[in-house]
Amino acid sequence: MKIIFAGTPEFAAVALAALHAAGFEIPLVLTQPDRPAGRGMQLHASAVKQFALAHNIPVAQPISLRLDGKYPDIAQEAHDLLRATPHDVMVVAAYGLILPQSVLDIPPLGCLNIHASLLPRWRGAAPIHRAIEVGDEETGVTIMQMELGLDTGPMLLMQSLPIAADDTTASLHDKLAKLGGEMIVDALRKLEQGGLTATPQPEIGANYAAKIAKEEATLDLKQSAQELARKIRAFNPFPGAMGVCNGTPVKFWQAEVLESSDQWQAGQVISANAHDGVVIACGTGALRVTELQKPGGKRLPAAEFLKGFALEDKRFQ
Repeated sequence: MKIIFAGTPEFAAVALAALHAAGFEIPLVLTQPDRPAGRGMQLHASAVKQFALAHNIPVAQPISLRLDGKYPDIAQEAHDLLRATPHDVMVVAAYGLILPQSVLDIPPLGCLNIHASLLPRWRGAAPIHRAIEVGDEETGVTIMQMELGLDTGPMLLMQSLPIAADDTTASLHDKLAKLGGEMIVDALRKLEQGGLTATPQPEIGANYAAKIAKEEATLDLKQSAQELARKIRAFNPFPGAMGVCNGTPVKFWQAEVLESSDQWQAGQVISANAHDGVVIACGTGALRVTELQKPGGKRLPAAEFLKGFALEDKRFQ
């Protein structure tokens, strides 16, 4: 079976590596154009492109695939390339570009998507973040037959995974990426043998996992400690949950929930020392923050952080 693969970040690169290791022929990879990154804002290739080039797989990086969009000539070139590349199926994982119907119609066996949620629970761009943020006890991966709707296509394979109490988006991402790679290999082998059954998604229980905005990073300490602890885990590593103390933004990377009396106002630092960490009153309960970061600094354990940033008797907005 010949596969065209479309994906961009590390989540997708893990799946591409699994397909390559399983021996599938991959005549073409699609990925997003190189983006400026780092302090020097130099162009960096995506994780998928880096893997493809390291394994001598041809790469295309169209800025758009929409024939009716702003770049119709570029999109037409991409369509022509897809039609000229012998393949059976397209596998898509966190590609980042909309696939119009004209692209979905090209692969003889259609386009399969690796989605990091138990559909239809979280459709959209940030299913891992949102699952942690709202306190879901489990998540998983769905292999889906793609259609025009946003993550609305029929489900082909699904496997659940528990969300651990200390999972961050970073740790859960890695677990789901590994699972997604294993599942897409399984799905394609079943497809080769005619053993995949498509199940339509129910509309009941569908939620939209909106892309994480940087503005969400600033915590509202009037919320409960439980809610805030989930946000801290959900926003690790991006954008990093943050409190503001005397005008200085401080990022919170790890925290645990504590009981607290009503005598403290939300945002008040109850204690700040090497033994207790930084304990902050919330709308309900308190947070013990154990890893923090000030602007321009490194992520530090609370004991190290407090050597250069006094927080005793301070308050977070």
